[in-house]
Amino acid sequence: MADVWWDDVKDLFDPGTMGALPDARVPDTSGRDWQALLDLIVERGWRHRYTVGETAAPLPRAQDILSRSGSAEIPQLRVWPTDGVEMIFRFHTPEEIDFDLDLRQLQGQDGVDLLCGFFGAIGRRLGKPVLMDPEGDHGHPVLGFDVHADRVVRLVDPM
Repeated sequence: MADVWWDDVKDLFDPGTMGALPDARVPDTSGRDWQALLDLIVERGWRHRYTVGETAAPLPRAQDILSRSGSAEIPQLRVWPTDGVEMIFRFHTPEEIDFDLDLRQLQGQDGVDLLCGFFGAIGRRLGKPVLMDPEGDHGHPVLGFDVHADRVVRLVDPM
């Protein structure tokens, strides 16, 4: 059964309203949570590509990524949970896992189901909420994985 239905959340998937690249995040994390995320990506067999600048490299341990010097480029991890859908993780800080997603790739019930499955997999592994904020509106989540409900829920009233 679906966590949420397209008709109930399609306004949250409108690139014109939310921005094409809303921000997703897991707050209150640590290096251990980042490592659990990296392990999950590998275990699930999700295609991924780790880069620092334009240089691709094998996926290192989270501790190695997060211990870079303050002036070093911020590494990126591109993850494709399925063909045609890309999530881009950036290793800004151990305290918050943040990533971008492209709403244009997540239209219709299939897109909602894929996003709910992705958020759910991360949230269950970390035991933490996974939240989606409108592009550029950090701290105002509209959709997210609720750990206690064990599913993705709408966090704002319909627009």
